[in-house]
Parts: sequence; structure tokens; C-alpha cells
Amino acid sequence: MEINHHPSEEHDDDKDALSAMSAIPPPRKIHSYSHQLRASGQKGHHRQRQHSLDDIPKITEALSGCGISGDSSDDEFYPYATTTNSSSFPFTGDTGDSDDYLITHQPEIGEDFQPLPEFVGSGGGVGMFKVPTRSPLHSARPPCLELRPHPLRETQVGRFLRNIACTGTQLWAGQESGVRFWNFDDAFEPGCGLGGHVRRGDEDAAPFHESASTAPTTCLMADNGNRLVWSGHKDGKIRSWSMDPSSENDDDDTPFKEGLSWQAHKGPVNSVIMSSYGDLWSCSEGGVIKIWTWESMEKSLSLRLEEKHMAALLVERSGIDLRAQVTVNGSCSISSSEVKSLLADNVRSRVWAAQLQTFSLWDARTKELLQVFNTEGLTENKVEMPSEKDQPAEDEMKVKIASTSKKEKSHGFLQRSRNAIMGAADAVRRVATRGGGASEDAKRTEAMVLAGDGMIWTGCTNGLLIQWDGNGNRLQDFRHHQCAVLCFCTFGERIYIGYVSGHIQIIDLEGNLIAGWVAHNNAVIKMASADGYIFSLATHGGIRGWHVISPGPLDGIIRSELSEKERTYAQTDSVRILIGSWNVGQGKASHDALMSWLGSVASDVGILVVGLQEVEMGAGFLAMSAAKESVGGNEGSSIGQYWIDTIGKTLDEKAVFERMGSRQLAGLLISLWVRKNLRTHVGDIDVAAVPCGFGRAIGNKGGVGLRIRVFDRIMCFINCHLAAHLEAVNRRNADFDHIYKTMSFSRSSNAHNAPAAGVTTGSHTTKSANNVNVNTEETKQDLAEADMVVFFGDFNYRLFGISYDEARDFVSQRSFDWLREKDQLRAEMKAGKVFQGMREAIITFPPTYKFERHRPGLGGYDSGEKKRIPAWCDRVIYRDTRTSPESECSLDCPVVASIMLYDACMDVTESDHKPVRCKFHVKIEHVDRSVRRQEFGRIIKTNEKVRALLNDLRYVPETVVSSNSVVLQNQDTFVLRITNKCVKQNAVFRILCEGQSTVREDEDNTMELQSLGSFGFPRWLEVMPAAGTIKPDSCVEISVHHEEFHTLEEFVDGIPQNWWCEDTRDKEAILVVNVQGSCSTETVCHRVHVRHCFSAKALRIEANQSNSKSSSLKKNEGDSKSKSSKKNDEDSGSKSHKKSDGDSGSKSHKKSDGDSGSKSHKKNDKDSGSKSHKKNDGESSSKSHKKSEGDSSSKSEKKSDGDSSSKSHKKSDKDSGSKSQKKNDGDSSCKSHKKSDEESSSKSQKKNDGDSSSYKSQSGKKSEGDSSSYKSQSGKKNSSNSSTGEESRNGHDKR
Repeated sequence: MEINHHPSEEHDDDKDALSAMSAIPPPRKIHSYSHQLRASGQKGHHRQRQHSLDDIPKITEALSGCGISGDSSDDEFYPYATTTNSSSFPFTGDTGDSDDYLITHQPEIGEDFQPLPEFVGSGGGVGMFKVPTRSPLHSARPPCLELRPHPLRETQVGRFLRNIACTGTQLWAGQESGVRFWNFDDAFEPGCGLGGHVRRGDEDAAPFHESASTAPTTCLMADNGNRLVWSGHKDGKIRSWSMDPSSENDDDDTPFKEGLSWQAHKGPVNSVIMSSYGDLWSCSEGGVIKIWTWESMEKSLSLRLEEKHMAALLVERSGIDLRAQVTVNGSCSISSSEVKSLLADNVRSRVWAAQLQTFSLWDARTKELLQVFNTEGLTENKVEMPSEKDQPAEDEMKVKIASTSKKEKSHGFLQRSRNAIMGAADAVRRVATRGGGASEDAKRTEAMVLAGDGMIWTGCTNGLLIQWDGNGNRLQDFRHHQCAVLCFCTFGERIYIGYVSGHIQIIDLEGNLIAGWVAHNNAVIKMASADGYIFSLATHGGIRGWHVISPGPLDGIIRSELSEKERTYAQTDSVRILIGSWNVGQGKASHDALMSWLGSVASDVGILVVGLQEVEMGAGFLAMSAAKESVGGNEGSSIGQYWIDTIGKTLDEKAVFERMGSRQLAGLLISLWVRKNLRTHVGDIDVAAVPCGFGRAIGNKGGVGLRIRVFDRIMCFINCHLAAHLEAVNRRNADFDHIYKTMSFSRSSNAHNAPAAGVTTGSHTTKSANNVNVNTEETKQDLAEADMVVFFGDFNYRLFGISYDEARDFVSQRSFDWLREKDQLRAEMKAGKVFQGMREAIITFPPTYKFERHRPGLGGYDSGEKKRIPAWCDRVIYRDTRTSPESECSLDCPVVASIMLYDACMDVTESDHKPVRCKFHVKIEHVDRSVRRQEFGRIIKTNEKVRALLNDLRYVPETVVSSNSVVLQNQDTFVLRITNKCVKQNAVFRILCEGQSTVREDEDNTMELQSLGSFGFPRWLEVMPAAGTIKPDSCVEISVHHEEFHTLEEFVDGIPQNWWCEDTRDKEAILVVNVQGSCSTETVCHRVHVRHCFSAKALRIEANQSNSKSSSLKKNEGDSKSKSSKKNDEDSGSKSHKKSDGDSGSKSHKKSDGDSGSKSHKKNDKDSGSKSHKKNDGESSSKSHKKSEGDSSSKSEKKSDGDSSSKSHKKSDKDSGSKSQKKNDGDSSCKSHKKSDEESSSKSQKKNDGDSSSYKSQSGKKSEGDSSSYKSQSGKKNSSNSSTGEESRNGHDKR
């Protein structure tokens, strides 16, 4: 039983109100009931109405006076009490027939309102209707360092962060207006706050330094070798930035400026990397890949600031366009699609380039294309040209709909309407079935990374992780998450994966899942590691640092410590929110009507949300709206824009309120305004729409929603229009269920005072489709995750079991307690079938449906032929984070709302519905993230348990390097062994080059090291593998090889351009072997001195040895190289290089798997001590240079993959002696030299007449019936030029 009072107990004010509700109104202007109360002397809109049958103010007064009314029925109202329905969420109590009412809380000191009692629906607390768990620290993620807390999206326009990169002591971020960096020493310092000198969005961020404004930054790369950071930009430029800009600027607040910059591409620079040899590689649109050699950049970097233009010009002219080099007769070996990213494989000195569906593999040293293959690992032989785009789906729909309308023009209006709607639904289905190309997009590569063991990992848009070896062979694939992979990061033996869902996962080198958590509420777009953290960047611009041992015991300690300090960083704020809902029935409202509805109660609200239904409802409009929605092209309508503008004028939009965003779905419209003094705390507005009309595709019924962040808490507002008609209760319940489950929010395209815009709402169809077989944690509905959810609109629930006349009588007598018993929505909520666990203030206003237009007062109810029964169709229902009536606002229950006002404007007559409004007072508890970061830093620095765990990370397995000094002669190879002495843990190593220098004969002890880009190797040195893992109590062999090499830019028509000034000085490089544990923050370094002795010195040393027919060289311990000499009957030899397809050179030395130092020699039948060339049909298939007359000596040489080559020199018939020399154990290579008749020591090189432009010259020597050939360079000695150092070029003769 609800409260009942007899009419005789009515107050005088109620008698005046009765006269206004009579069928024949008095001859004066009629106002709403609330206006009549004010006219009779009752002030303020906060007071509840008094009704003869529902005297609620007396009840609340009694309760506030610490007593309860003597009426027995008053026991149904409990302050701080549980409900009487056991299934009611979130309260428990005895089950009975009484109503489920409660008063939210007693008014606190300073509050000028009395909270209204509420009705609570049953069925909450489980599944998607469970209140989200909140705590001072997120329970589902490890505690993290919030270097830059999540900024409001609206504050980041033009300054969004898009990528990050780490140096040893800094974190750099590329933004849309330049770059910025944080020093790790300042990571725990407080932010500047709202009154600081930083711009909005960075108030809570750790102190940082920002650059001068540039074009948007698209990619970043740290060059620790030269303490530079390289950035690629949207305008096609590449810029360098010093890691120590403070040394150049006296004032830290002054934006620092770029160093070297040049125009690298016509389009945006998608990726920049440094190869193993210090060259900068960059990529852009159209399949363009360019190389900028370190030599050219080093020269430009050395120029003064006033020579900046000249420096840029020098670099621009030095660029090597790889696409042009692999294009022959207009046919290119690589696709013309956009090169999305580059990856430096420093283990094998290669570079990977990822395009949409293909990869290209390049040699970083020779800059040659090695292989092109697709995502399936299959070699690509042809480049497919892009096909013509299909006719846009939107245009096709317009044509179909228009043709349908014309064809059916002769039929009646209903038939034409039906055909239009059917056509729109068919267009929606047709677009959905056209998604066959989505399977191809699902395979698109989004990210690549080089793992600690030297394997390559790529991530696809369908969540697939693919492992590759260094040669482009696909090994295996995994899928641990259904969402798209956006980025990778490695640390030791761990691989971190960032997903578009905001998740981060950790896998080991075998692909096994170690851990995972929700890192951000937006996509993780970049990650980088440094200082013991893995830093992640989300699309909203927030940066968080995760300990490399998280999740683990460290997290529990930090979480416990931070929870104890909760009150130091917790803050409480409050805001008032006004919700207005009105079914306008395709009409328009006057200014007076809008003032009565919204303007009269908006003076103290901070946020105002307005929802309209039936803004526009024509069949053609609905059909076209559905067609546009299917392709995400709904921009709203002119009628919707009229309503937004009109309401904005009513609210004095420009001076007091600011429009945040809106969304229209056919006849449904929602819009939101924020008071300007609250604007700094409100943002991140997202929109959503879910159609529930015909086929769940038409927007005549459905819901539109807005989601905002208020004081870092999420609130969702949903305007609904559910199924009509008295008997369609189940359909209405189903509509709500569909909206709640499938509503998925996306960024608003009209967040900045744009028209009532549509945002792509394909999300309402993908919400359930894309989450098949995903765990429950990942598929939580957006509405279920919000801190506060408000549903409002025309729900269309009617009064049942009552006639029209009975309802009119109850309304005229204001017996709303009896009418509430007949309310369908109240009955369904009590049964837990709809709006589970949600709340509504007790209705104390007359039913809002259905009225005759422009008929004031309660006498305006529908009296026509249908005589629709009055009903409370228009409602406002909500939930917050409370789990019990005793819940108080805290970080565990951060949003607590109470209702100040809930009524209808009965004096507005422009529609058949009356507008309703509901005002909330919302208390919000949130975190001061700057203070919490300080507490986080204090715990890291002072807590003994934390320090002990972090010290354990400093452990590095003991390793031993076989030698710290290596001497190489031309083409020599030395095998360096690294041994892991630890028996429990793997060691991870990487070899860098600290620098190189030229050895001066007069100053042997002085070295002036010159670093290449990113600690790259000099071009004369090959180190392979340069990185990898070493198992416990095992060793790995590293091949350190000298290679003669000329870069492409040093050749013109195949002729070396610096032959007249060849550098014969010895060179020295210092290799640094960095060793870490599988998950350690410390690094142990081993230095190895590598010296190259030029071959001319070796010739002079060996000149006094003679008369040996052949010489064999013994291999030194730790050496993997041997050479042999071979004598030909005709005393003519050739120096030939034999190359295998797709490789840089194959040798007759065969290497066993996993052993880079062992070789096997193939012997010729005639000579067992020399290397043999394989022949076809008894004839040699290698190309050689023929010598000029009088020249009888030459060199022959064969190369193998990644290994050294040997030379064989042959003597003429006139000289029967050969020289041999054995080297001692300290040497790593040996050579044999043969003399000509005149003891010539010079070299000659001959060129093929038919080949004047190729990089590697080819000889025309072929065997009969043999069509195979090898690209080689062969040098021959000229007997007529035995005493000079000049090189002669002679034509090739064909055999």
C-alpha cells in the first residue's frame, strides 16, 4: 500500500490546483501545476508538489525530523534503508507486495535541496547490469607510472601525441605540433596544475620540454650513438633534435629548435630507422623507400647554423631511391602501395619494409633487394596494379532508393513508404554482404619488431601474431586477442604487444602468453622501453610506464602502499545535471515553451542534456537516414539543427553554456551543453546510435547516446524511443536490451560546436560480431563500464488494466499512487525484466501522454475516436556506482547521485507529449594524479621491499668473450666466441660499434673514434650475428669479417670513382658486446678492438718467399678461414665471385647449422689444395675478365653467405716457384700470392664492352651450350704496368 489521504485533508493550495485540472478551465491563462503552486505563494522549484493522495513532503519532513509518520503505510519509506524486494538491485530485504522506495541520503550541510525518494528496479547486480568495480587503483592492471595522465581529448586539438621513443635517460614523444621529451629524473615531480604555464591537458603531467612548432610528427627514432633523435613529419621532412637541448638554450622554458632538416619525401614520412651501417632509411606513400647515407648526414651535421640551407641541400641530393633502382623498363619489383613501416634487422644487417599485404627484404650493406613475399610467406613475382574502386555504396543506395520511389509513384502513400523502407533495409544488407574485402584487410600488417633471439614478429589487424626467421620464412602464428595489433616492444626475452582495445599482452620468444591487462581505455598506439619501464602511449595522449617485472610481487606492494595514502590524493567535487526529454511530434516549439521547460531550472546546473523524439518522421527521411547510417554518413538534418540552435539561444549559449556535441538518428536527437566554468573538467565526448526499427536498421525507434568524462569519471546519457502500442511490452523490453548490449561509443565528429552530426555507427553492428570467442572481461558493454548511466525518452510504457475514463478520473483526483500500480514500466522493473537495478524518482506529476495539441491543462487529454489511455510514456531512469543505500562517495564508490527535481511541464502544448525534466545532484570522487605520481615515486625510492625486488633486476649472467683484440687482413674472418657461464638464466647480447678510426703510422697510440649513426658498423666490417640469446652454460660464435666494399654512390657506370686516391691506411674499430639477462635492467659491456691491415703491407712482407708449387694456410684457433693456390696448365686465371639468387654471395665453403666458424672445402680433381668452380658440361659457368696480351697472372675468388672469401694466384710457365707462408696463432687470416713474368704487383681491371652501367661488371666468357652466368668482379694483372699503382680499364673479350 502506498500513502493515501482523503480529499477532505487537502490544503487550500490544492483546491486551487483542482480548479485548474477541471474539464472546463477557468477564464484565465492556465499554467502547469508547478506554476500554479508558485502563483499561490510557494517559492522555488525544489519543493515537491502536494497531492491529496500522495503527501510526500510530509513524509520527508517527518524523516528529516528524526521521526516517521504514524500512518502504517509510511513504513514503506526508509531513510538509509534496504528495499523490500529481495531481487531488487542493489539492495536486499524482505519480499512483500509493497513498493520499493528509498530516500537516497539525508541532505548535507550546505545543500539547499531535499532528495526525492526513488523506486529501484530488480534484477541488477549480475552480468552486464552489475555496477562496475572501482577502487583507488585499477584492480585489473598493475600500478603504473602516469608520466602523462589521460588528457581530455578536446584539449589536444592540434597537439595529439602520436609516437614515442626512448633514449637512455629520456622519453621523447612526437606530437602534431612538434616534439617533446621528459627526463626520467623528473618523472615523479608534480605537474604545474591548472594555474601553471603549460597548456590544458598537461596540468598533471610530469615536467617536460617542448620544441618549437613544426608539421605533425609521424615517426621517431633515437640515435644514441650521436645523441640525436630523428623525426619524420607529415610534410615529408626529416628533422634531427639534440638530446641535450638545454645546453643550447639558457632558458628551459624556451622551445628548443631542430638541428638538421631536409625534404625527404613528397608525402608524409611513415617510418625512419637506422641500419646496421648507420644509414638512415625512410619510407612514404607510393612504395617509396629512400636511404640517406651517414657520410652525407655527418658532413651536414658538422655545418654551422647559418649554413643550414646548404646542409639540407647536401643531404637531399645524397638520397638513394630504392624503388627507382628496382624498376626496369617501367616494371617495379615492389608494390606501389604505401610502405607502412620499416624494421632494421641488426642481427643479419638487413631491412624489412612492410606494405599492406607484402614485405620486401633488403641488404643493409649492399642496398640490394633480396626478396619480396606476402603475409603468407609466399614469394611475390608480380606486382598487382590497384583495381578501379567500386561505385561508392552511398551513391548506389541513393540510386536504388530514387529508382524505387519513381517506380512505385503510382501506388498509395503507405505502399510507397513501405517500399522506401524495404529498399533502405535491402541497401543495408547489401553493404553488409559487400564486406568480403574485409578478410584481406584483416591480414594487413600493422607492426613489426625484432625479438631478442633474432626472430621477426609481425602483427595484423585481426590480432594474428606471425613469427618469421631472418630470411622471410614464416615459422608459426598465434592469436591471443581478437583485436588489431598496433605496436610491439621488446625487453630481454619478453615481447610486449599493444592492441587497439587498450590491452597489453606479454609473450615469450616461443609465442606463449605470459600476462595481459587493460592498460588504457583507448588504443595502445606505441610502446618503448627504458629505465626499467615499458612506456605505452594511448590515442588520447596518455603515457603510462609499466615495470618490466609487472605483473608480479612488486605490484602488490605498491598497490598496498598507495591504498594507505588514498586520502592524500583523493578529491571530491559535485555537479548538477539537468536532463530534458520531449517527444516533439514533428513540431516546433516557441521560446516561451523552451524557457518553461529548460530555462526556468537551468540557472544552477553545470551540464544540460536534451533528448528529443520524432524530430522528423517521414518515410522517405527514415529510409534515407537508414541508408546513410549503413555507411556512416549521417550528418543530421536541418530540422535537428534548428532544434539545437533554438535550445542554444534559450540557454544563452555563447555567454553561459558551451555546446559539446550531439547525435541524430532519424527522428532521435540528443545534445549536450556544459557551463563554461566547468568546461575544463568535462570532455572526451563520444557518440553512439542503435536503431531498433524495422529489421533493427530503421531509426524510427532506437536510441542515441553521448558519453562524457566529468572529473575523470565516465557518464553516459541515452535518449530512447521504444516500441509503441499498449500490448508491445515485450518488444519494448527487447528494445532496451538491444540498446544496452550493442551501444558502442565512438569519437564525435561534431565535438566542437558543429551541427547535429552523425558519426559512423557501424559500431552498433560490430559490437557483437567482432567479439566472438573473446573472454568476458574483454566484451563488457560500454554502458556497463560507465560510472553513471541515464536513460530518458519516450519509453512508450502504458497503463494497463484500466479504462480511459477510470484513468481520467484518477488523474483529475491526482490519485497517482493508484495509477502507479497500473504502470507497465514499474511492473516490468519490479519483475527485473527491464532497466535492471536502475532507479527512478517517484512520479508525482500527471501522465504526459496523450494530449491534443494546443489544449492547455489536464483537460487536453486525447478525447478523439481512439481515446488513448493517459500514460507516463516519458521517463528518466538512472544508475550510479552505489551498491547499497549506505554507500558514500569515495574512490571505491566514486559517483553518488540524488534527484532534486522530477516533473513535467504541463503548460507546454506544442506536442501530444508533455516535456519532462530531471535534475541530479552528483557527487564525484576522483584522483589528483599529480599527487599520486609523487606518492608512487616515494614508494619506489624508499620502500625496502621494492628496492630489494628492483635490485634483483640488476643481475646479469656472467659471460666471457674469447678475445678482446682481432686483426683482419683483406677478406679475412675471425670467429669470436661469447660464453654464458650462468647455468640457470639465458643471456641476451647485442654487438654495436662504438666508433672507428684510421691508424696513423706516426701516432700508433692515439685514436680518434668517429661514431656512425646509431652505433653502426663501418662498411669494411661484417659482424654476424650481431644480436641473439645464449643458453645457460653455452656459447655462441660470432663471425667478424672484413669485406672490400664500394657503396652504390661511389660508382658511375660500374667504375669506382675514387680509384686514383685509394685509402691504404690501416683502420681500427671498437666493438661493444652488450650483455643483459633475460629480464635485467643492467648491462655488462665487453670491448673488442678490431684492426684491419691493408693488403699492400702483406704483399711487401711476403715478397721474399719463393719457389713453392702450392701453399696451404693453417687455420688459427678461433679462425674459420683458409686459402689455397691453384695452377692452371694455360697459366691464365680469373678472379670470380659466385653469387646465389637472392643472396649477397655464396661460397664453396659449406657451413653447418648453428656453427658460423666451420667450413668444408671442395677440391678439384687436378688440385686437392685449391678451391673449385662448379662446371656445367665440362665448361666453366663463371664470368671472368680476359687479360691483355703479355699478362699471365690473375686471381680467382669465391664468396659464401656472410662469410669470408679466398684468393688464389697462379704463376705462368716461366715462373715455376710459388710462395707460401704460415701464420702464427695470433693471426686470423692468410693469403697466397703468385708472381707474373715481370714480378708485377699492380692490379688491372677490365670492363665488358657491352656493359657500361651496371654496378657489378659481367664478363662475357661463356661455355658452349651453357647459358648460365654469374655477376662478378675480376681484376687482372697487366705485365706492362708492373711498377705503378694505377689501374687500367680494358675491354672484355668473349670466348
